[in-house]
Amino acid sequence: MHRHLAIAVLAAVSALAVAATSTAASATEVQDTYCLQGRQSGYPGNCEFSTYEQCLATASGTNESCGINPMRAYAPQQQRHVLHHSRD
Repeated sequence: MHRHLAIAVLAAVSALAVAATSTAASATEVQDTYCLQGRQSGYPGNCEFSTYEQCLATASGTNESCGINPMRAYAPQQQRHVLHHSRD
């Protein structure tokens, strides 16, 4: 009886750990290029828009505006490695 209870508790803890991990990952993925900003949304606001047009459509009819996500704007640029070929 105790063994079944221990297995059930272990399964529940494992399920909670997986759920917490997937929730944290999805919260990170929500951050996108544009943010709905204003009195209701605050700053940086609701940053789930990948295009400016999506953000504007959501802001339509409200007192909100759209701006670039500061987490994207001030993030370090990824360095691109360019291969230079010499002509011989």
